[in-house]
Amino acid sequence: MIYVLSQGCAANFGDGEKIARILSQRHRVSFSYPDLAQINSSSELEQQPEAFFLNVCTVKGNAGALKLLNKVHSDFPEAPIYITGCAPKDFKDAALQAVPAVKFSSLKELENHMAEAGATTLRESPFVGIVNIEEGCLDACAFCSTHLVKGRLHSFNEDFIVKQVNRLVSDGCAEIQLTGQDCACYGFDTGTNLAELVQKILVKVPGKYKIRLGMGNPRHVLQYSEALLDCFSDDRIYKFIHLPVQSGSDNVLKAMGRRHSVDDYRVLAQAFCERFDKFTLSTDLIVGFPGESETDYLETEALVRETRPTVCNITRYVARPGTPAYSMPQAVADSIKHERSARLAEVFQQVALENNQKWIGCEETVVTEKTGYRAKTTIARNAAYRPVAIAGTIPPGTELQVKITGAEPFALLAEPI
Repeated sequence: MIYVLSQGCAANFGDGEKIARILSQRHRVSFSYPDLAQINSSSELEQQPEAFFLNVCTVKGNAGALKLLNKVHSDFPEAPIYITGCAPKDFKDAALQAVPAVKFSSLKELENHMAEAGATTLRESPFVGIVNIEEGCLDACAFCSTHLVKGRLHSFNEDFIVKQVNRLVSDGCAEIQLTGQDCACYGFDTGTNLAELVQKILVKVPGKYKIRLGMGNPRHVLQYSEALLDCFSDDRIYKFIHLPVQSGSDNVLKAMGRRHSVDDYRVLAQAFCERFDKFTLSTDLIVGFPGESETDYLETEALVRETRPTVCNITRYVARPGTPAYSMPQAVADSIKHERSARLAEVFQQVALENNQKWIGCEETVVTEKTGYRAKTTIARNAAYRPVAIAGTIPPGTELQVKITGAEPFALLAEPI
């Protein structure tokens, strides 16, 4: 058995599924961490790990990836370990120091050794299909190490993407996630764009499914925003968009090397939320970037209150070797980073709670996704991709009618009708 363990964003999980499909041509593959006690008590050789492929994420630092590496090596010291994913040089050095025998590979290297089986639909969830539509980006943000690994934009063939979606829907997927490092610049290297791709999928792929669009930088979305807004009129598109603004201060955005303004994000947030009732706006924010003043931080707080995102990834800035920001002066003290992230989280959670409270009393159709974090609960998704917690154990992929009875910052609470 080969174990493929992924971390991070949907794009990385999509790559992990591609790796698993390649390996499955010659090996049995699992996406779950092996049960150490069960393996130790089993005499069957097929239960023993042949190898681990750790498809790591280091966007927020090396700690999480190194923790997974050390756990695997500690639990299964004889098993070969291969690392793929976002692995910049500083992580590779740290990984080799922790486990000298670790080896590094990549999706491209595996594809060169063995052609991916076109007919297989091996994936982590039988009801969620992840389709990577592009790799790389057209930006060089000062804080980001991902572009050092993934490189410049490479958009995948439109017809191939449509065929992938069609195959996944035919295989029972109720949710299709279109993903990449920056979905919003899809097609800019081939003469098309994300809106045109989505319309092509909607026209050519019949069936009962919903598409979730992946992260997209605001400056790209602005170039075809009206066409993208039109796409969301189709019920097969989740009323959800992820627009990472990163800061509410234009001064900080400039220092970050971001090529959009606060107002670019503001205009898009307003356009989507005004056109569609109870739309889900998601964004990313970094606090403590070098040179961020208290005034800059307060502008970020104000932007959250104004644009009212329901999903927000708040990150304390981490200096990554090899990035322009690594040697920037005016470093913000860790104590200030922690204090600002806590304050911002409090502001955001209040906004998210108020957003979710607007759903109370609504009756709607949801599709179950997974077991809830609380005992004997199930998480479903509604039309705006909001997580909906329902009491009881309900199989994934079940469609049911519910009434929203309560709200929390990170979920709606519902009862089946």
